Amino acid sequence: MDEETTGDSETLLETPGPAELRKPVLFRTYRRRWFLLVVVCLLNCSNAMLWLTFAPVADKTAAYFHVSMDTINWLSLVYLLISIPFGLVATWILDTVGLKCAVILSAWLNMVGSVIRTFSVISFLSLGSLTYTYLFIGQCLCALAQPLVIFAPTKLAALWFPDHQRATANMISSMSNPLGILLANLLSPTLVSEEKDIPLMLGLYAIPAVTACILATVGVHDKVPPTPPSASATHSTSQPFFKGLKMLLRNKPYVILMVCFGAGIGMFTCFSALLEQILCVRGYSNMSQFRNQAVPLALISSLFGFFGFSIYPVAMELAVECSYPVGEGTSTGLIFVSSQIQGVILMLLLQALTVQISAAPFSTCDIEEGGALDWTVSTLVMAGACSVVACFYVIFFHTDYKRLRAEASNAASINKIGTEATAPEA
Repeated sequence: MDEETTGDSETLLETPGPAELRKPVLFRTYRRRWFLLVVVCLLNCSNAMLWLTFAPVADKTAAYFHVSMDTINWLSLVYLLISIPFGLVATWILDTVGLKCAVILSAWLNMVGSVIRTFSVISFLSLGSLTYTYLFIGQCLCALAQPLVIFAPTKLAALWFPDHQRATANMISSMSNPLGILLANLLSPTLVSEEKDIPLMLGLYAIPAVTACILATVGVHDKVPPTPPSASATHSTSQPFFKGLKMLLRNKPYVILMVCFGAGIGMFTCFSALLEQILCVRGYSNMSQFRNQAVPLALISSLFGFFGFSIYPVAMELAVECSYPVGEGTSTGLIFVSSQIQGVILMLLLQALTVQISAAPFSTCDIEEGGALDWTVSTLVMAGACSVVACFYVIFFHTDYKRLRAEASNAASINKIGTEATAPEA
């Protein structure tokens, strides 16, 4: 028995078949699964922090680098654009090459990207146009890591955790991404009180990325455990990649989930990236002050985050359940690609619907040219889209839990074989 075996989830079963061909199947869990969970959580949190580094302080970042607000918005938008084509590559890596490769590759991309971003504030390296170029290249590398990081939780839960711990493991690793978004929205305004604080922020945000890369490189050794933790883990990638894609696109419940939940992620992406720009024109300074509407604004934002965050791991597990036996990386990956496509469209649409206003007496936006923007129409459009998508999902989404049913059938067949094997001959 492996020295890392926990013993709390060991099950000895027999494979179906003639008595002389039956072989015992031992389902085990290993303590190293918790280390893998920590690495994936740290990667998710770090990558989300790098994504939204500049969104809460977009005006000060624009002033520091002497660029427009639209140019700063591209530092967030590039995550969405890059993850659309690379998302398909990431699903193939997870379901074909394996979890180990995905985790280590994402860790290095995340770390290198975060370090290159700091070149933009080093005086002898950042000359002329190179200042923003370093920033953009670093964001692009971090954006390449995002699909691998986002898709990993369901794969990790399926391969390394027993059935009674899968949902918990998926929830913990999935929620580390919104945690990173929260930390970015709290830390960036705290660290950057003035434009000159931008270098400090970039340096501090690189620390979690470097730490995660070291842990992944040194500690992640296997793409699968020596023995599976559950029956479904033995069939985690039972369908070839392209066959799995075809199965998903022909699966009506999955397509509805992909469109609706993808829309939800896309809207949250827009909300997170544009919130500071929407509120500063009304007198709010990076969300740290609530002018005359403290309770309504705090309540609405809290409810949006509470329900948005809670549905995320549930939807990821639901995607795997309704698409089984397609690989977990593919089933969650397509949803994420859908969300990024919808997020790009919505983000560009919301910015196009803004109206320039000549007088904004309460504005705290630090914009040198162009004046303040009115986001009223944009926010109404986003609210309407949320309502339509939610109603459509509630009315039309119905599915069977295929993975749970397969595991129950497997257990039933094994119990039947065990009963027949022990029954006395007539």
